[in-house]
Amino acid sequence: MNKKEKLAVLGAGSWGTALAIVLADNGHDVHLWLRSEEQQKEINERHTNEKYLPGIQLPEQIQAHTSLEEVLENVETAIVAVPTKAIRELMRNIVLFQQQPLTFIHVSKGIEPDTLLRISEMIEQEVPENVLKDVVVLSGPSHAEEVSLHHPTTVVVSSKNLKAAEYAQDLFMNQHFRVYTNPDIVGVEIGGALKNIIALAAGISDGLGFGDNAKAALITRGLAEISRLGTKMGANPLTFSGLAGIGDLIVTCTSVHSRNWRAGNLLGKGHDLDEVLENMGMVVEGVRTTKAAYQLAEKYNSSMPITEMLHYVLFSDVNAKEAVTQLMARLKTNEMEDLIDILSEQLDQQ
Repeated sequence: MNKKEKLAVLGAGSWGTALAIVLADNGHDVHLWLRSEEQQKEINERHTNEKYLPGIQLPEQIQAHTSLEEVLENVETAIVAVPTKAIRELMRNIVLFQQQPLTFIHVSKGIEPDTLLRISEMIEQEVPENVLKDVVVLSGPSHAEEVSLHHPTTVVVSSKNLKAAEYAQDLFMNQHFRVYTNPDIVGVEIGGALKNIIALAAGISDGLGFGDNAKAALITRGLAEISRLGTKMGANPLTFSGLAGIGDLIVTCTSVHSRNWRAGNLLGKGHDLDEVLENMGMVVEGVRTTKAAYQLAEKYNSSMPITEMLHYVLFSDVNAKEAVTQLMARLKTNEMEDLIDILSEQLDQQ
């Protein structure tokens, strides 16, 4: 275990708060950055965050702040737990005052539309070398609600720098929260981002009243899409059989804790997208990521029929039931073709 240290958690939603609990349980001095003065007062005085983690008592060593500069004072490591769309603004605000190098451990799951950059690439693009020490990603099957209750959870960390990943592993690891390392940062980020797309589709399937057969097909064929694109982007295909791949995909497609599944479920029941997003109260990363993945599929000439159909449902007003019918009516093919394509791509990269 690393020495106890002062850590910044940037973002006090459900996931940021749950990870703050893990770090506080490990004896660290945790400072949580947020924008709401009301939320700050609640966390510091009542030690709760009812909007995002109702019924959970927070450790007293978690201190909330609305000043970003105050949170990062004398800090060497910042856990980034804001939505993908807020990453650039947050980094730009940090570099206005930050002089000392920081290790950023990001725990968000998304891809930026148009630029098609992963979150680690966005951070590297915004933060100059004198401020950026390392970037680590933490991902895997991990609902904040269960982590905050100390239910057994297993995740993976990845970085271009193995020592940075091992450092993050030491920060978070305890008897409830097991952490593995994986050197494949591309695969870990792609798996974490794209599973939200399949979770939206799984929610739509459930909302339409389809059964377990349909959901199993979506998960299985969704994993094939993720692996196919990820491998073309330089990921190790084995990553998608691990925690950041099939592990995260299963939990996000099958749990009522999943906001992407819940959003899809409402869409399947006939609610329109704007209404769903307004009622969720939290960011649904899969919607924005669907747009980015659709663009990535075109860029890499990668077949992603589930992503394509979901893109039509979200952004072209295609009826969800009609989209499922179109998926089922696709030309017949051999299931092993996917495996052959993935292996061929891997050989080409060697």
